[in-house]
Amino acid sequence: EIKFDAFLNAALELGADFVATGHYCRREEIRAEGRTIHRLLAGSDPNKDQSYFLCQLSQRQLSRALFPIGHLLKPEVRRIATEQHLATAARKDSQGICFVGKVDLPVFLQQQLAAKDGDIVEIPSGWPGYRSLPADAPLGRLAEPFRYEPSDGARVGCHRGAHFFTIGQRKGLNVGGKPEPLFVIGTDVERNILYVGQGQRHPGLYRRALYMLPDEIHWVRPDLALKTGENRRYLVRIRYRQPLQGAVLYRTAEGGFVVFDEPQRGVTAGQFAAWYDGEELIGSGVIHR
Repeated sequence: EIKFDAFLNAALELGADFVATGHYCRREEIRAEGRTIHRLLAGSDPNKDQSYFLCQLSQRQLSRALFPIGHLLKPEVRRIATEQHLATAARKDSQGICFVGKVDLPVFLQQQLAAKDGDIVEIPSGWPGYRSLPADAPLGRLAEPFRYEPSDGARVGCHRGAHFFTIGQRKGLNVGGKPEPLFVIGTDVERNILYVGQGQRHPGLYRRALYMLPDEIHWVRPDLALKTGENRRYLVRIRYRQPLQGAVLYRTAEGGFVVFDEPQRGVTAGQFAAWYDGEELIGSGVIHR
């Protein structure tokens, strides 16, 4: 959002009317209550939809945005680029970080942050904290992340910095000799401890709900914003390209809670949760826990 705003302001100062981007998403205008409302829609290519990346855009920004390839499939874009003799026609899709270049995220972080050795602690799947809560448990309890202590498991290795890892990560642990692969299920950056569990179905990888602070909830469609005490069913994703998941968004005095129909893998603080009504992105929020 900040980068887009900078581009938009610079473009307007130069006398431009719009800013066009290469995101695979669409914009649509509708009239409601005598005013124009801008809708942010998923891209027509289900394999390339990038609306999630724009989940923090405002109505002002959308009013000046153009997405010229959002209605196309990727093969069509490549065909057009070939017909126009563009050098990028056959170039592989970028997997790097925007504005940084061909650098993977872990490598980039290691270049920017100091390494610090710490313990890797394996938590067994039978840890008592995994007892399931009833569906009618208070929202705060449903959204509470698992909190581990080193005494809850066994030390199985050493890492170079808990800040280099995210929930659900498998690569980079360098711990072998286990019946199943190890996955990150918790990070304690303050004490520099990494908690891991064995296997794709380890219960530490899954959460039923998440919480967002009141001032970190954003509505692309302010006219549809929930009031305190209201709730509404949406389709939600918590990472790019994740299939949309059925969930209910609750707006309370404490903030926003998303309760999923099914437990979700890799709910990670600091990432965005974005909610959709069909193909329209309605709002988003920073996952606090």
